[in-house]
Amino acid sequence: MSKGTAKHPYRSYNATYVTRGEGLMASGGSVRRSNFNIGGEQAEADPILMEAFYESDDYNTIASRDDSHCFLIARTGSGKSAVLQRLEEEHPDRVVRIAPEDLSLNYITNLGVMRFLDELEVSLDPLFIALWKHVLLVELIRHRYKVDSPAAKNNFLAGLRDKIKRDPGKRAALEYLEEFQDKFWVEADERVREITEKFEEKINKEAKGTIGFKGSSITNASATIGGGIADVTSTETRRELTERFQRIVNETQMARLNKMLKVLDEDILESRQNFTFVVIDDLDRDWVDEKLANSLVRCLFRAVLDLQRVTNLKVIVALRTNIFENLDFGHRSGGQEEKFRSLALHMRWSPAELRELVSDRMRVVSAKRGTPNSISDALPRTNTTRGDAFDYMLTRTLMRPRDIIAFLNETFSVMNGERASWEDIKTAEDSYSHKRLLALRDEWKMSYPDIDRVFSVFSGCVVPLSREEFTRRIDDAALLLADPYFRGSEWLDWMTATMWNNPTGTWGEYYGPLVTLLYNIGFIGCITGSQGTVRYVRTFPEYAERLSNLEATTGFIIHPTFQSALDIRLDGSRM
Repeated sequence: MSKGTAKHPYRSYNATYVTRGEGLMASGGSVRRSNFNIGGEQAEADPILMEAFYESDDYNTIASRDDSHCFLIARTGSGKSAVLQRLEEEHPDRVVRIAPEDLSLNYITNLGVMRFLDELEVSLDPLFIALWKHVLLVELIRHRYKVDSPAAKNNFLAGLRDKIKRDPGKRAALEYLEEFQDKFWVEADERVREITEKFEEKINKEAKGTIGFKGSSITNASATIGGGIADVTSTETRRELTERFQRIVNETQMARLNKMLKVLDEDILESRQNFTFVVIDDLDRDWVDEKLANSLVRCLFRAVLDLQRVTNLKVIVALRTNIFENLDFGHRSGGQEEKFRSLALHMRWSPAELRELVSDRMRVVSAKRGTPNSISDALPRTNTTRGDAFDYMLTRTLMRPRDIIAFLNETFSVMNGERASWEDIKTAEDSYSHKRLLALRDEWKMSYPDIDRVFSVFSGCVVPLSREEFTRRIDDAALLLADPYFRGSEWLDWMTATMWNNPTGTWGEYYGPLVTLLYNIGFIGCITGSQGTVRYVRTFPEYAERLSNLEATTGFIIHPTFQSALDIRLDGSRM
Protein backbone atom coordinates (compact mmCIF):
# COMPACT_ATOMS: atom_id res chain seq x y z
CA MET A 1 0.00 0.00 0.00
CA SER A 2 1.54 3.34 -1.02
CA LYS A 3 1.67 6.40 1.17
CA GLY A 4 -1.77 7.90 1.67
CA THR A 5 -3.61 5.01 0.06
CA ALA A 6 -6.69 3.66 1.80
CA LYS A 7 -7.01 -0.03 2.55
CA HIS A 8 -10.06 -0.56 0.34
CA PRO A 9 -9.82 -1.86 -3.22
CA TYR A 10 -10.86 0.19 -6.22
CA ARG A 11 -14.43 -0.27 -7.32
CA SER A 12 -15.67 0.91 -10.68
CA TYR A 13 -18.72 3.15 -10.75
CA ASN A 14 -21.99 1.59 -11.83
CA ALA A 15 -25.07 3.78 -11.48
CA THR A 16 -27.46 0.84 -11.35
CA TYR A 17 -25.65 -0.54 -8.27
CA VAL A 18 -26.71 2.34 -6.02
CA THR A 19 -29.51 1.50 -3.63
CA ARG A 20 -32.65 3.57 -3.23
CA GLY A 21 -32.07 6.95 -1.60
CA GLU A 22 -28.30 6.52 -1.38
CA GLY A 23 -26.80 7.33 -4.72
CA LEU A 24 -26.32 9.80 -7.45
CA MET A 25 -28.71 7.97 -9.80
CA ALA A 26 -31.50 5.57 -9.01
CA SER A 27 -31.79 2.30 -10.89
CA GLY A 28 -33.20 2.99 -14.33
CA GLY A 29 -31.46 6.35 -14.70
CA SER A 30 -33.99 8.68 -13.04
CA VAL A 31 -32.35 11.72 -11.47
CA ARG A 32 -32.62 12.29 -7.70
CA ARG A 33 -30.96 14.64 -5.24
CA SER A 34 -27.66 13.23 -3.94
CA ASN A 35 -26.73 12.57 -0.33
CA PHE A 36 -23.29 11.40 -1.38
CA ASN A 37 -20.39 12.77 0.70
CA ILE A 38 -16.75 11.99 1.41
CA GLY A 39 -16.86 11.97 5.21
CA GLY A 40 -17.12 14.40 8.08
CA GLU A 41 -15.37 17.75 8.24
CA GLN A 42 -14.22 17.19 11.85
CA ALA A 43 -12.21 14.20 13.03
CA GLU A 44 -14.61 13.57 15.91
CA ALA A 45 -17.55 13.20 13.50
CA ASP A 46 -15.86 11.53 10.53
CA PRO A 47 -17.14 7.98 9.95
CA ILE A 48 -14.39 7.10 7.45
CA LEU A 49 -11.43 8.80 9.15
CA MET A 50 -9.51 5.61 9.89
CA GLU A 51 -10.35 3.81 6.64
CA ALA A 52 -9.41 6.78 4.48
CA PHE A 53 -6.66 8.27 6.61
CA TYR A 54 -3.95 9.93 4.55
CA GLU A 55 -0.52 9.25 6.02
CA SER A 56 1.18 12.53 5.30
CA ASP A 57 4.81 13.30 6.02
CA ASP A 58 3.62 15.29 9.03
CA TYR A 59 1.89 12.23 10.47
CA ASN A 60 4.97 10.07 9.95
CA THR A 61 7.10 12.70 11.69
CA ILE A 62 4.82 12.80 14.74
CA ALA A 63 4.48 9.01 14.85
CA SER A 64 8.24 8.45 14.63
CA ARG A 65 9.84 7.32 17.87
CA ASP A 66 13.15 8.80 16.80
CA ASP A 67 11.96 12.23 15.67
CA SER A 68 12.02 14.87 18.41
CA HIS A 69 9.17 17.02 17.02
CA CYS A 70 6.49 16.86 19.69
CA PHE A 71 4.46 20.07 19.42
CA LEU A 72 1.85 19.76 16.65
CA ILE A 73 0.89 23.31 15.63
CA ALA A 74 -1.77 24.12 13.05
CA ARG A 75 -4.83 26.17 12.21
CA THR A 76 -8.32 24.86 12.93
CA GLY A 77 -9.30 22.21 10.40
CA SER A 78 -5.75 21.22 9.46
CA GLY A 79 -5.99 17.68 10.84
CA LYS A 80 -4.32 17.84 14.27
CA SER A 81 -6.97 15.73 15.99
CA ALA A 82 -7.04 13.26 13.11
CA VAL A 83 -3.29 12.68 13.47
CA LEU A 84 -3.63 11.90 17.18
CA GLN A 85 -6.62 9.62 16.63
CA ARG A 86 -4.69 7.71 13.98
CA LEU A 87 -1.75 7.32 16.34
CA GLU A 88 -4.09 5.80 18.94
CA GLU A 89 -5.58 3.49 16.32
CA GLU A 90 -2.16 2.30 15.16
CA HIS A 91 -0.68 1.89 18.67
CA PRO A 92 -3.59 1.24 21.06
CA ASP A 93 -1.41 -0.23 23.80
CA ARG A 94 1.26 2.45 23.63
CA VAL A 95 -0.79 5.65 23.70
CA VAL A 96 -1.92 7.48 26.83
CA ARG A 97 -4.41 10.27 26.10
CA ILE A 98 -4.70 13.07 28.64
CA ALA A 99 -7.83 15.20 28.25
CA PRO A 100 -7.42 18.73 29.65
CA GLU A 101 -11.08 18.85 30.66
CA ASP A 102 -10.38 15.96 33.05
CA LEU A 103 -7.66 17.87 34.92
CA SER A 104 -9.70 20.61 36.63
CA LEU A 105 -7.63 23.24 34.84
CA ASN A 106 -10.56 25.67 34.86
CA TYR A 107 -10.74 25.12 38.60
CA ILE A 108 -7.06 26.04 38.96
CA THR A 109 -7.22 29.21 36.85
CA ASN A 110 -10.32 30.41 38.69
CA LEU A 111 -8.91 30.01 42.22
CA GLY A 112 -8.70 33.23 44.18
CA VAL A 113 -5.22 32.30 45.38
CA MET A 114 -3.96 32.12 41.78
CA ARG A 115 -5.40 35.52 40.95
CA PHE A 116 -3.96 36.95 44.19
CA LEU A 117 -0.45 35.72 43.36
CA ASP A 118 -0.71 36.77 39.73
CA GLU A 119 -1.70 40.26 40.86
CA LEU A 120 1.47 40.39 42.95
CA GLU A 121 3.43 39.25 39.86
CA VAL A 122 4.50 36.05 41.57
CA SER A 123 5.61 33.58 38.91
CA LEU A 124 3.40 30.50 39.12
CA ASP A 125 5.50 28.61 36.58
CA PRO A 126 7.24 26.31 39.12
CA LEU A 127 3.84 25.19 40.47
CA PHE A 128 2.32 24.66 37.03
CA ILE A 129 5.37 22.77 35.73
CA ALA A 130 5.29 20.53 38.79
CA LEU A 131 1.56 19.89 38.29
CA TRP A 132 2.09 18.82 34.68
CA LYS A 133 5.04 16.58 35.56
CA HIS A 134 3.02 14.99 38.35
CA VAL A 135 0.05 14.32 36.06
CA LEU A 136 2.24 12.88 33.31
CA LEU A 137 4.29 10.75 35.71
CA VAL A 138 1.30 9.22 37.47
CA GLU A 139 -0.62 8.57 34.24
CA LEU A 140 2.44 6.83 32.76
CA ILE A 141 2.81 4.64 35.87
CA ARG A 142 -0.89 3.78 35.85
CA HIS A 143 -0.63 2.82 32.17
CA ARG A 144 2.62 0.88 32.49
CA TYR A 145 1.63 -1.15 35.57
CA LYS A 146 -2.19 -1.07 35.26
CA VAL A 147 -2.49 0.65 38.66
CA ASP A 148 -6.26 0.78 39.20
CA SER A 149 -6.62 -0.49 42.77
CA PRO A 150 -4.84 -0.37 46.16
CA ALA A 151 -3.48 -3.89 45.57
CA ALA A 152 -2.05 -2.97 42.17
CA LYS A 153 -0.48 0.14 43.70
CA ASN A 154 1.16 -1.87 46.49
CA ASN A 155 2.55 -4.40 44.02
CA PHE A 156 3.98 -1.65 41.82
CA LEU A 157 5.64 0.23 44.70
CA ALA A 158 7.08 -2.98 46.18
CA GLY A 159 8.55 -4.03 42.85
CA LEU A 160 10.00 -0.60 42.13
CA ARG A 161 11.39 -0.28 45.66
CA ASP A 162 13.22 -3.58 45.22
CA LYS A 163 14.58 -2.53 41.82
CA ILE A 164 16.11 0.74 43.06
CA LYS A 165 17.10 -0.29 46.61
CA ARG A 166 20.81 0.21 45.90
CA ASP A 167 20.42 3.81 44.71
CA PRO A 168 19.90 6.32 47.59
CA GLY A 169 18.87 9.13 45.20
CA LYS A 170 16.18 7.01 43.59
CA ARG A 171 14.96 5.80 46.97
CA ALA A 172 14.49 9.43 48.00
CA ALA A 173 12.59 10.09 44.79
CA LEU A 174 10.28 7.17 45.52
CA GLU A 175 9.20 8.91 48.72
CA TYR A 176 7.47 11.45 46.49
CA LEU A 177 5.23 8.76 45.04
CA GLU A 178 4.53 7.26 48.44
CA GLU A 179 3.06 10.59 49.56
CA PHE A 180 0.39 10.19 46.91
CA GLN A 181 -0.04 6.43 47.11
CA ASP A 182 -3.63 6.70 48.34
CA LYS A 183 -4.59 8.66 45.22
CA PHE A 184 -2.99 6.56 42.50
CA TRP A 185 -6.16 4.88 41.29
CA VAL A 186 -8.45 7.93 41.48
CA GLU A 187 -9.18 10.19 38.52
CA ALA A 188 -6.52 12.71 37.47
CA ASP A 189 -8.64 15.74 38.34
CA GLU A 190 -8.90 14.61 41.97
CA ARG A 191 -5.12 14.32 42.23
CA VAL A 192 -4.66 17.77 40.68
CA ARG A 193 -7.19 19.30 43.08
CA GLU A 194 -5.44 17.72 46.08
CA ILE A 195 -2.05 19.21 45.13
CA THR A 196 -3.60 22.60 44.40
CA GLU A 197 -5.54 22.66 47.65
CA LYS A 198 -2.41 21.87 49.68
CA PHE A 199 -0.64 24.72 47.92
CA GLU A 200 -3.59 27.02 48.59
CA GLU A 201 -3.46 26.15 52.31
CA LYS A 202 0.22 27.19 52.46
CA ILE A 203 -0.48 30.51 50.79
CA ASN A 204 -3.49 31.25 52.97
CA LYS A 205 -1.53 30.42 56.11
CA GLU A 206 1.20 32.81 55.04
CA ALA A 207 -1.28 35.55 54.13
CA LYS A 208 -3.34 35.30 57.30
CA GLY A 209 -0.76 36.00 59.96
CA THR A 210 2.85 35.15 59.36
CA ILE A 211 3.85 38.36 57.56
CA GLY A 212 2.83 40.89 60.20
CA PHE A 213 3.70 44.24 58.60
CA LYS A 214 2.92 46.91 61.15
CA GLY A 215 0.15 49.21 60.11
CA SER A 216 -0.52 47.12 57.00
CA SER A 217 -4.10 46.57 55.94
CA ILE A 218 -3.25 43.05 54.88
CA THR A 219 -1.87 41.65 58.14
CA ASN A 220 -4.78 39.21 58.36
CA ALA A 221 -5.62 39.08 54.68
CA SER A 222 -6.65 35.88 53.00
CA ALA A 223 -5.39 35.02 49.56
CA THR A 224 -8.71 33.42 48.74
CA ILE A 225 -10.39 36.81 48.93
CA GLY A 226 -8.59 37.78 45.74
CA GLY A 227 -8.92 41.14 44.07
CA GLY A 228 -7.55 44.45 45.24
CA ILE A 229 -5.08 43.34 47.92
CA ALA A 230 -2.02 44.32 45.92
CA ASP A 231 -3.52 47.70 45.04
CA VAL A 232 -3.64 49.00 48.63
CA THR A 233 -0.09 48.15 49.68
CA SER A 234 3.05 50.19 49.32
CA THR A 235 5.74 49.28 46.81
CA GLU A 236 7.96 48.02 49.64
CA THR A 237 5.18 45.84 51.08
CA ARG A 238 4.34 44.44 47.66
CA ARG A 239 7.99 43.52 47.13
CA GLU A 240 8.17 41.66 50.45
CA LEU A 241 4.89 39.91 49.74
CA THR A 242 6.06 38.88 46.30
CA GLU A 243 9.36 37.52 47.61
CA ARG A 244 7.69 35.63 50.46
CA PHE A 245 5.08 33.97 48.25
CA GLN A 246 7.59 33.33 45.46
CA ARG A 247 9.66 31.25 47.88
CA ILE A 248 6.62 29.12 48.66
CA VAL A 249 5.93 28.59 44.97
CA ASN A 250 9.55 27.71 44.30
CA GLU A 251 9.51 25.03 47.00
CA THR A 252 7.04 22.98 44.96
CA GLN A 253 8.43 19.38 44.88
CA MET A 254 10.59 20.09 41.78
CA ALA A 255 13.78 18.40 43.01
CA ARG A 256 12.13 15.10 43.90
CA LEU A 257 9.97 15.21 40.79
CA ASN A 258 13.05 15.59 38.59
CA LYS A 259 14.67 12.62 40.34
CA MET A 260 11.52 10.63 39.58
CA LEU A 261 12.05 11.40 35.88
CA LYS A 262 15.36 9.52 36.14
CA VAL A 263 13.50 6.59 37.69
CA LEU A 264 10.94 6.81 34.88
CA ASP A 265 13.70 6.68 32.28
CA GLU A 266 15.89 3.96 33.82
CA ASP A 267 13.47 1.75 35.75
CA ILE A 268 9.90 2.20 34.48
CA LEU A 269 10.21 2.82 30.73
CA GLU A 270 13.63 1.21 30.67
CA SER A 271 13.34 -0.71 27.38
CA ARG A 272 12.18 -0.07 23.83
CA GLN A 273 9.47 -2.62 24.47
CA ASN A 274 7.88 -0.14 26.89
CA PHE A 275 7.94 2.84 24.52
CA THR A 276 4.93 5.05 25.22
CA PHE A 277 3.25 8.01 23.52
CA VAL A 278 1.31 10.58 25.54
CA VAL A 279 -1.09 12.75 23.51
CA ILE A 280 -2.67 15.98 24.74
CA ASP A 281 -5.26 17.73 22.57
CA ASP A 282 -8.13 20.22 23.01
CA LEU A 283 -6.03 22.82 24.83
CA ASP A 284 -7.85 25.47 22.78
CA ARG A 285 -11.12 25.21 24.68
CA ASP A 286 -12.50 28.29 26.44
CA TRP A 287 -10.73 29.24 29.68
CA VAL A 288 -11.86 31.28 32.64
CA ASP A 289 -8.72 33.44 32.78
CA GLU A 290 -6.81 33.67 29.51
CA LYS A 291 -3.58 34.94 31.08
CA LEU A 292 -3.37 32.09 33.61
CA ALA A 293 -4.48 29.61 30.95
CA ASN A 294 -1.59 30.68 28.72
CA SER A 295 0.75 30.19 31.67
CA LEU A 296 -0.56 26.65 32.17
CA VAL A 297 -0.07 25.78 28.49
CA ARG A 298 3.38 27.37 28.36
CA CYS A 299 4.40 25.40 31.46
CA LEU A 300 3.14 22.20 29.84
CA PHE A 301 5.57 22.87 27.01
CA ARG A 302 8.39 23.35 29.53
CA ALA A 303 7.47 20.09 31.27
CA VAL A 304 7.46 18.27 27.92
CA LEU A 305 10.89 19.73 27.17
CA ASP A 306 12.22 18.26 30.44
CA LEU A 307 10.62 14.90 29.65
CA GLN A 308 12.63 14.65 26.43
CA ARG A 309 15.36 13.10 28.58
CA VAL A 310 13.20 9.96 28.94
CA THR A 311 14.39 7.80 26.05
CA ASN A 312 11.33 5.62 25.53
CA LEU A 313 8.73 8.35 25.85
CA LYS A 314 7.25 10.85 23.42
CA VAL A 315 4.75 13.43 24.68
CA ILE A 316 2.80 15.04 21.82
CA VAL A 317 0.88 18.26 22.35
CA ALA A 318 -1.50 19.61 19.68
CA LEU A 319 -2.24 23.33 19.72
CA ARG A 320 -3.79 25.95 17.47
CA THR A 321 -1.36 28.32 15.77
CA ASN A 322 -2.76 31.49 17.33
CA ILE A 323 -2.47 30.10 20.88
CA PHE A 324 1.09 28.90 20.26
CA GLU A 325 2.15 32.35 19.05
CA ASN A 326 0.61 34.00 22.13
CA LEU A 327 2.45 31.89 24.70
CA ASP A 328 5.23 34.46 25.11
CA PHE A 329 8.04 31.92 25.37
CA GLY A 330 10.84 34.43 25.06
CA HIS A 331 9.71 36.60 27.97
CA ARG A 332 8.68 33.94 30.48
CA SER A 333 10.75 30.83 29.69
CA GLY A 334 14.33 31.76 30.45
CA GLY A 335 15.45 32.11 26.85
CA GLN A 336 14.16 28.71 25.73
CA GLU A 337 12.03 30.00 22.87
CA GLU A 338 14.40 28.61 20.24
CA LYS A 339 14.17 25.14 21.78
CA PHE A 340 10.37 25.20 21.76
CA ARG A 341 10.21 26.34 18.16
CA SER A 342 12.72 23.72 17.06
CA LEU A 343 10.43 21.01 18.47
CA ALA A 344 7.29 22.43 16.82
CA LEU A 345 5.87 20.83 13.68
CA HIS A 346 3.68 23.28 11.78
CA MET A 347 1.17 21.29 9.75
CA ARG A 348 0.80 22.53 6.18
CA TRP A 349 -0.82 20.90 3.18
CA SER A 350 0.16 21.14 -0.46
CA PRO A 351 -2.42 20.99 -3.29
CA ALA A 352 -1.03 17.58 -4.29
CA GLU A 353 -1.49 16.19 -0.77
CA LEU A 354 -5.07 17.45 -0.57
CA ARG A 355 -5.83 15.88 -3.94
CA GLU A 356 -4.45 12.55 -2.69
CA LEU A 357 -6.44 12.86 0.54
CA VAL A 358 -9.68 13.39 -1.42
CA SER A 359 -8.82 10.54 -3.81
CA ASP A 360 -8.39 8.16 -0.87
CA ARG A 361 -11.77 9.18 0.48
CA MET A 362 -13.44 8.76 -2.90
CA ARG A 363 -12.10 5.21 -3.17
CA VAL A 364 -13.32 4.25 0.32
CA VAL A 365 -16.80 5.67 -0.29
CA SER A 366 -16.92 4.01 -3.71
CA ALA A 367 -16.14 0.61 -2.19
CA LYS A 368 -19.00 1.07 0.28
CA ARG A 369 -21.65 2.56 -1.98
CA GLY A 370 -20.71 2.16 -5.62
CA THR A 371 -20.30 5.88 -6.22
CA PRO A 372 -17.57 7.42 -8.45
CA ASN A 373 -14.17 6.14 -7.35
CA SER A 374 -12.16 9.19 -8.41
CA ILE A 375 -12.55 12.91 -8.13
CA SER A 376 -12.28 13.30 -11.89
CA ASP A 377 -15.41 11.12 -12.30
CA ALA A 378 -17.42 13.21 -9.84
CA LEU A 379 -16.55 16.76 -10.99
CA PRO A 380 -16.94 18.53 -14.37
CA ARG A 381 -14.45 17.60 -17.04
CA THR A 382 -11.49 19.91 -17.45
CA ASN A 383 -11.81 22.37 -20.31
CA THR A 384 -9.76 25.26 -21.68
CA THR A 385 -12.34 27.87 -20.63
CA ARG A 386 -12.84 27.01 -16.97
CA GLY A 387 -9.86 24.79 -16.28
CA ASP A 388 -9.74 22.03 -13.70
CA ALA A 389 -12.73 21.99 -11.32
CA PHE A 390 -10.79 20.57 -8.40
CA ASP A 391 -8.10 23.23 -8.75
CA TYR A 392 -10.85 25.87 -8.81
CA MET A 393 -12.21 24.50 -5.54
CA LEU A 394 -8.77 24.27 -3.93
CA THR A 395 -8.08 27.95 -4.61
CA ARG A 396 -11.21 28.68 -2.56
CA THR A 397 -9.82 26.95 0.51
CA LEU A 398 -7.14 27.84 3.02
CA MET A 399 -5.43 24.59 1.98
CA ARG A 400 -6.83 22.57 4.86
CA PRO A 401 -8.58 19.18 4.74
CA ARG A 402 -11.70 20.54 6.45
CA ASP A 403 -12.17 23.20 3.77
CA ILE A 404 -11.94 20.96 0.72
CA ILE A 405 -14.05 18.22 2.31
CA ALA A 406 -16.73 20.79 3.18
CA PHE A 407 -16.73 22.31 -0.32
CA LEU A 408 -16.99 18.92 -2.02
CA ASN A 409 -19.74 17.71 0.30
CA GLU A 410 -21.66 20.94 -0.31
CA THR A 411 -21.30 20.41 -4.06
CA PHE A 412 -22.37 16.77 -3.95
CA SER A 413 -25.43 17.71 -1.88
CA VAL A 414 -26.84 19.95 -4.63
CA MET A 415 -25.99 17.96 -7.76
CA ASN A 416 -28.73 16.12 -9.62
CA GLY A 417 -26.77 13.69 -11.71
CA GLU A 418 -23.88 11.29 -11.66
CA ARG A 419 -21.40 14.13 -12.20
CA ALA A 420 -21.43 17.60 -10.66
CA SER A 421 -21.71 20.53 -13.05
CA TRP A 422 -20.04 23.93 -12.86
CA GLU A 423 -23.44 25.33 -11.90
CA ASP A 424 -23.55 22.90 -8.97
CA ILE A 425 -20.12 24.09 -7.83
CA LYS A 426 -21.16 27.75 -8.02
CA THR A 427 -24.41 27.04 -6.15
CA ALA A 428 -22.52 25.17 -3.46
CA GLU A 429 -19.93 27.93 -3.21
CA ASP A 430 -22.47 30.42 -1.83
CA SER A 431 -23.29 28.24 1.18
CA TYR A 432 -19.73 26.98 1.60
CA SER A 433 -18.23 30.49 1.56
CA HIS A 434 -20.73 31.76 4.13
CA LYS A 435 -19.91 28.86 6.47
CA ARG A 436 -16.16 29.37 6.07
CA LEU A 437 -16.50 33.06 6.94
CA LEU A 438 -18.42 32.11 10.09
CA ALA A 439 -15.72 29.54 10.88
CA LEU A 440 -13.01 32.20 10.50
CA ARG A 441 -14.91 34.42 12.92
CA ASP A 442 -15.29 31.57 15.41
CA GLU A 443 -11.60 30.67 15.18
CA TRP A 444 -10.49 34.18 16.15
CA LYS A 445 -13.37 35.66 18.15
CA MET A 446 -11.83 34.87 21.55
CA SER A 447 -8.77 36.98 20.77
CA TYR A 448 -10.59 39.49 18.55
CA PRO A 449 -14.25 39.90 19.54
CA ASP A 450 -16.54 41.15 16.74
CA ILE A 451 -13.83 40.64 14.13
CA ASP A 452 -16.61 39.68 11.72
CA ARG A 453 -17.67 43.33 11.70
CA VAL A 454 -14.25 44.18 10.29
CA PHE A 455 -14.78 41.53 7.61
CA SER A 456 -18.10 43.16 6.74
CA VAL A 457 -16.56 46.51 5.78
CA PHE A 458 -15.25 44.77 2.64
CA SER A 459 -18.71 43.57 1.62
CA GLY A 460 -19.57 44.38 -1.99
CA CYS A 461 -16.10 45.59 -2.95
CA VAL A 462 -14.41 44.96 -6.29
CA VAL A 463 -11.11 43.09 -6.19
CA PRO A 464 -8.27 43.54 -6.52
CA LEU A 465 -8.37 46.61 -4.30
CA SER A 466 -5.86 49.37 -4.91
CA ARG A 467 -4.04 50.55 -1.82
CA GLU A 468 -6.17 53.70 -1.80
CA GLU A 469 -9.43 51.73 -1.96
CA PHE A 470 -8.21 49.30 0.68
CA THR A 471 -7.21 52.20 2.94
CA ARG A 472 -10.72 53.66 2.76
CA ARG A 473 -12.15 50.32 3.90
CA ILE A 474 -9.65 50.06 6.77
CA ASP A 475 -10.58 53.59 7.84
CA ASP A 476 -14.21 52.45 7.98
CA ALA A 477 -13.13 49.52 10.17
CA ALA A 478 -11.31 51.90 12.53
CA LEU A 479 -14.52 53.91 12.94
CA LEU A 480 -16.12 50.88 14.60
CA LEU A 481 -14.51 52.25 17.75
CA ALA A 482 -17.23 54.92 17.78
CA ASP A 483 -19.95 52.26 17.97
CA PRO A 484 -20.87 51.64 21.63
CA TYR A 485 -22.08 48.15 20.72
CA PHE A 486 -18.78 47.09 19.16
CA ARG A 487 -17.18 44.49 21.45
CA GLY A 488 -13.69 44.63 19.99
CA SER A 489 -12.72 48.10 21.19
CA GLU A 490 -9.71 46.91 23.19
CA TRP A 491 -7.89 45.12 20.38
CA LEU A 492 -8.96 47.50 17.61
CA ASP A 493 -7.94 50.56 19.65
CA TRP A 494 -4.47 49.05 20.11
CA MET A 495 -4.14 48.20 16.40
CA THR A 496 -5.20 51.66 15.23
CA ALA A 497 -3.43 53.72 17.92
CA THR A 498 -0.82 55.07 15.49
CA MET A 499 -3.56 56.23 13.11
CA TRP A 500 -4.98 58.48 15.83
CA ASN A 501 -1.83 59.49 17.70
CA ASN A 502 1.00 59.85 15.18
CA PRO A 503 0.32 62.39 12.42
CA THR A 504 3.79 61.88 10.88
CA GLY A 505 3.70 58.10 10.55
CA THR A 506 4.06 56.16 7.30
CA TRP A 507 1.26 54.14 5.69
CA GLY A 508 2.77 50.94 7.04
CA GLU A 509 2.97 52.37 10.55
CA TYR A 510 -0.64 53.57 10.40
CA TYR A 511 -2.22 50.46 8.96
CA GLY A 512 0.39 47.75 9.52
CA PRO A 513 -1.04 46.13 12.68
CA LEU A 514 -4.54 45.64 11.24
CA VAL A 515 -3.25 44.62 7.79
CA THR A 516 -0.91 42.09 9.43
CA LEU A 517 -3.79 40.59 11.41
CA LEU A 518 -6.04 40.21 8.34
CA TYR A 519 -3.14 38.74 6.37
CA ASN A 520 -2.04 36.30 9.07
CA ILE A 521 -5.53 34.86 9.59
CA GLY A 522 -5.86 34.30 5.83
CA PHE A 523 -8.57 36.88 5.11
CA ILE A 524 -6.54 38.95 2.63
CA GLY A 525 -3.67 38.55 0.22
CA CYS A 526 -1.10 41.21 -0.70
CA ILE A 527 -0.27 42.15 -4.29
CA THR A 528 3.33 43.05 -5.06
CA GLY A 529 5.63 43.72 -7.98
CA SER A 530 5.03 44.69 -11.58
CA GLN A 531 3.55 41.27 -12.33
CA GLY A 532 0.88 41.68 -9.65
CA THR A 533 1.94 38.60 -7.67
CA VAL A 534 -0.54 37.73 -4.92
CA ARG A 535 1.00 36.56 -1.67
CA TYR A 536 -0.99 34.63 0.93
CA VAL A 537 0.06 33.61 4.42
CA ARG A 538 0.14 29.89 3.60
CA THR A 539 3.05 30.27 1.19
CA PHE A 540 4.57 33.48 2.60
CA PRO A 541 3.95 33.21 6.36
CA GLU A 542 6.37 35.99 7.38
CA TYR A 543 5.50 38.49 4.65
CA ALA A 544 3.37 40.89 6.68
CA GLU A 545 5.78 40.93 9.62
CA ARG A 546 8.16 43.26 7.76
CA LEU A 547 7.18 46.90 7.48
CA SER A 548 9.10 47.24 4.20
CA ASN A 549 6.93 44.54 2.62
CA LEU A 550 3.74 46.34 3.62
CA GLU A 551 5.08 49.63 2.26
CA ALA A 552 5.83 47.89 -1.05
CA THR A 553 2.38 46.32 -1.34
CA THR A 554 0.45 47.89 -4.22
CA GLY A 555 -2.92 46.19 -3.81
CA PHE A 556 -4.99 43.72 -1.85
CA ILE A 557 -7.41 40.91 -2.51
CA ILE A 558 -9.96 39.23 -0.31
CA HIS A 559 -9.17 35.52 -0.21
CA PRO A 560 -11.35 33.66 -2.74
CA THR A 561 -12.70 31.46 0.07
CA PHE A 562 -14.70 34.42 1.41
CA GLN A 563 -15.54 36.33 -1.76
CA SER A 564 -18.93 34.76 -2.36
CA ALA A 565 -20.06 35.30 1.25
CA LEU A 566 -19.18 39.01 1.04
CA ASP A 567 -20.64 39.47 -2.46
CA ILE A 568 -17.25 40.51 -3.78
CA ARG A 569 -16.88 41.05 -7.50
CA LEU A 570 -13.83 40.40 -9.62
CA ASP A 571 -12.52 43.12 -11.94
CA GLY A 572 -10.57 41.23 -14.57
CA SER A 573 -9.14 44.43 -15.99
CA ARG A 574 -7.22 45.01 -12.78
CA MET A 575 -5.64 41.56 -12.57
